[in-house]
Amino acid sequence: MSELATQSARRNSLRRWIATVREGIAAELWPLPTISILLAVILGIVLPLIDRAVDSSLPVGLERILFAGGPESARAVLSAISGSLITATSLTFSLTVVALQLASSQASPRVLRTFLKDQTVHWTLSVFVGTFAYALTVLRTVQDGDDSIDPIVPRLAVTLASLLTLASVVMLTLFLAHLARQLRIETTMRQVYLETSKTIELVASTMATGETELPEWPPAERIELSLAKRSGFIRSSDRSRLLTIAIKYDIVAREEHTVGHHVVSGTPVLRWWPRDPMRHLDDDDRDTINSALVGAVSLAYERTASQDIGFGIRQLVDITARALSPGVNDPTTAVHTLGHISATLCSIADLEIQSRGLTDDDNLVRVIIKPHNFINLLDIALTQPRRYGASDPGVVERLYQLLQEVGYRAQRTEQSEAVAAQIDRLEASVAAETYDAVERERFARFAEAARVATSEHRWL
Repeated sequence: MSELATQSARRNSLRRWIATVREGIAAELWPLPTISILLAVILGIVLPLIDRAVDSSLPVGLERILFAGGPESARAVLSAISGSLITATSLTFSLTVVALQLASSQASPRVLRTFLKDQTVHWTLSVFVGTFAYALTVLRTVQDGDDSIDPIVPRLAVTLASLLTLASVVMLTLFLAHLARQLRIETTMRQVYLETSKTIELVASTMATGETELPEWPPAERIELSLAKRSGFIRSSDRSRLLTIAIKYDIVAREEHTVGHHVVSGTPVLRWWPRDPMRHLDDDDRDTINSALVGAVSLAYERTASQDIGFGIRQLVDITARALSPGVNDPTTAVHTLGHISATLCSIADLEIQSRGLTDDDNLVRVIIKPHNFINLLDIALTQPRRYGASDPGVVERLYQLLQEVGYRAQRTEQSEAVAAQIDRLEASVAAETYDAVERERFARFAEAARVATSEHRWL
């Protein structure tokens, strides 16, 4: 790999790392409200000081719109604001919890992360808790007067507290409208699809493309295993770091699993071997290399969409399967979800061939990567909907249309063959159901249309 290519690989790894960090922060409710509280406290301390400095020189026009009450009135206003905002915050949090419960029961537990990343919820909570913290901070600066000192009423600060309260009321109204929209299953499906599309774009812009001649597999006695130190899902793999480690220790490393796969503690996440067959490694060398390699693979207790293409498909398939369950029995939702699955698979089919190997400056393969696999993703997308939806005419029709759409967008022979195999499996599932002759004739036309669309691109 040339120096330019090495730098490109490092930039791509950095972009993937940034996406992973952004994903982790976006799914947490506390960062933005915490920042809001800190800023509100600082503002609540600084603004009364500014208020004292400029109070005697304020223009007459500005004084008319500022708070004009005394210390008791200021305390009453700030106390009312504090009490009402903490109540509104509790209401917002309660409604958010209800929304999460409904999303879990109606769609899938795996879409809860989508709700937690909702910026409207974050900003609403931030405005509420920020206004609450600001009002409490300003409240401590209000002082009664006596014979020796004048009363202290920070008029600018109290006026700003009133404005922030009005902004909070507006935010609460917008939040309720937003929440009603978010509870719709169509909104959930669209968010999952858009999130997956961003992941596909990230993967497309950061992956190495083209065919790479991989090194021969060494004898079993030369292969070393890098074992996972804990169980979890592979959230990301720092391939630039893996390349650096492989070059430093003159080894060849191979990923065992794709991003999103669950590994168990004590099982291999990577395999590696010295490039020089005559090189001998002692136990300290092995431990050092294993520790470095395992450290380049990030594990998490749950799957995330930052680099995991398959996670979006899994969420959409879960929604489809739940809609087709006897307890829900909502085939229309399943049909709509299959439309998003089809669009996602078509985008994946458009991706260029991902390189299986990363090379050094001498063009020697140092890291063998485990890229996403279109055939596996296609199977994940269709197996459960086919199993659970084979008895519903609308779902079967949409499955054939999905295969027709994906078959048309297939870019390579192995993709077309995978789609053709799925058509055969769908026909077998439909044949086992009790459809009448008219329905079977219609399904046969859909199957033929899907085969024609697939065969048109066999030559690519």
